[in-house]
Amino acid sequence: MKQLLYIVLCFPMLLAAQIEPVTQDSTAVEYILVDGDSIPKTAIDLDEVLLLHKLKFTSKEDRITYLILKRKTLKVYPYAKLAADRLTTLNERLLTLESKRSQKKYAKIIQRYIEDEFSAELKKLTRTEGQILVKLIHRQTGKTTFGLIKELRSGWRAFWFNTTASMFDISLKEEFNPMDVKEDFLIEDILERAFQNRLLERQKPAISFDFYDLTDKWLRNKATVETKN
Repeated sequence: MKQLLYIVLCFPMLLAAQIEPVTQDSTAVEYILVDGDSIPKTAIDLDEVLLLHKLKFTSKEDRITYLILKRKTLKVYPYAKLAADRLTTLNERLLTLESKRSQKKYAKIIQRYIEDEFSAELKKLTRTEGQILVKLIHRQTGKTTFGLIKELRSGWRAFWFNTTASMFDISLKEEFNPMDVKEDFLIEDILERAFQNRLLERQKPAISFDFYDLTDKWLRNKATVETKN
């Protein structure tokens, strides 16, 4: 798993109105103050929550497969989120550094920090966990692991790491494609349930897809989910 460890290690309101509570008939009412005028606010701001579907498995084997995929996904998602966080931090910081020497020095500092913090855990990943991690890195960054290595290092190094990974049945060019790949849809389903249950910290994906569109498609294809009654 050295090639996966490498790429993860390399990553290193405006307020338009003031809201104040106003007591009225012993009931707290919120008013929006705009240019000296008070406008009562009766709506409640809520975070968007997706309505999930009830899982249904056609066989014991399908259920076991889903549970194994769930365990692996919950295990590797934090590393994919870390990769996206570090990539964002790295890119933002590099924009403030003028010389290539300073940029390389900063990148090495980030690499050493992540290596000390997570290298032992990453080395324990299995091949299937590694492949899921590659997919989730694409979900979180919008770029394949191969592309990130090529961008941060060189095309030859990216080719070499991909060739090495392929010996272990891992493709660093793998993309997260829940619209066309059933396993990827199930991974997204697992993630959404984990987000809502607060098992994982939600991070907006860098690629575009609609969860309801995914569900509608796989329901029509008799996937392993059905709507709640």
